[in-house]
Amino acid sequence: MTAVTQTNDQALSAQDCLVALMVAISASDENIRTAELVKIQSSVNMLPIFADYDIDRMNTVTQIVFDLFEQEDGLDALFGLIRENLPERLHETAYALACDVAAADGNLAETELRLLEEMRYELDIDRLHAAAIERGARARHLT
Repeated sequence: MTAVTQTNDQALSAQDCLVALMVAISASDENIRTAELVKIQSSVNMLPIFADYDIDRMNTVTQIVFDLFEQEDGLDALFGLIRENLPERLHETAYALACDVAAADGNLAETELRLLEEMRYELDIDRLHAAAIERGARARHLT
């Protein structure tokens, strides 16, 4: 977790956590697609949860995620940061945003599915609620 401490002296905001999870799901298959980046950007630009978010923080948060993904236990460290800084009331929001990013390109890689499963566990999302969120994301991104 030293990379995070060196990169960011302040704690992550709730919005930073949401961005971090969206970036993580996009980067999980080691191929960040344009559709995924557009989905992240449009979510940050349009959703009320990001109304007072400093858009310049996106680059910092993205770098934190990339730095963590280079470490052996980076995913555990990322989830540790999320547990510390994301209020429980936003756990379903976080999962919904991650599902939207994963579905944005119309293709779910096995690595994305595994990370979504880990997110469900880490965010303590009830299986029935997760299924509804996933179904909504799938419906929104059908072509």
